[in-house]
Amino acid sequence: MRDILYIPGGNGETLVISSDNSGGIGLKEADHVKVPYDTVAYFAFRTAVMENLSAGGAPFAAVLHNFAGDEHWNALAGGIEKGAQEAGIEGLTVTGSTESNFELLQSAVGLIVIGKKTGSPEGPLLYTGREKLAVIGLPLVGEEVLSKKEAIAPLSLFKEISRMDGIRTLPVGSKGILYELNQLFSNREFTGDEVSCKGVDLLKSGGPSCCFIASYSRELEQEILVKAGSFHHQLEIN
Repeated sequence: MRDILYIPGGNGETLVISSDNSGGIGLKEADHVKVPYDTVAYFAFRTAVMENLSAGGAPFAAVLHNFAGDEHWNALAGGIEKGAQEAGIEGLTVTGSTESNFELLQSAVGLIVIGKKTGSPEGPLLYTGREKLAVIGLPLVGEEVLSKKEAIAPLSLFKEISRMDGIRTLPVGSKGILYELNQLFSNREFTGDEVSCKGVDLLKSGGPSCCFIASYSRELEQEILVKAGSFHHQLEIN
């Protein structure tokens, strides 16, 4: 199950709606993690747009809910635009609203990404045991997102792999790789004893989707290895 809303539209198109939010991350005194607001928005957009792309969406709009203060709007919008550029998304419209009546003690940001796809949503994915599985990137959270950013799967790589025929992807969120793996397949639930990935914690939060799961046929394995390079970590079912 994806964190996605599908809305059937006209001309055979379907709207694909995804979202993300963050709290306590920004430049306010009470924030838990101190980072510029363009960074806050970039990672919120990253999570939402990866969900959208993974579901087959072509994003065309982002709706920003800003609880950090009106003076930070431009920085937040800039972070969204940076993410769109990295993902190769042209003409993304950014709109939204700011809470300007009251000042919060901590920063908070919400973000909705709206995309569209031709046709209906893809059907559930069935596990057969013949597919190959990989984690691309590493799960990172909090300060690690900044200190180990070289381990984060690039948005451009995610989009490239997601658009390949015969591949299904799923971004990893706060519940970790094992949880997301069990959302990917509708006919199989894995336990921690059944799954391994060398050097990767399967239960750790993926933070702002710093990594993603890819399921693909054995025939595509070499191509995936070449594209992903050092970001590739083989996921084994024991």
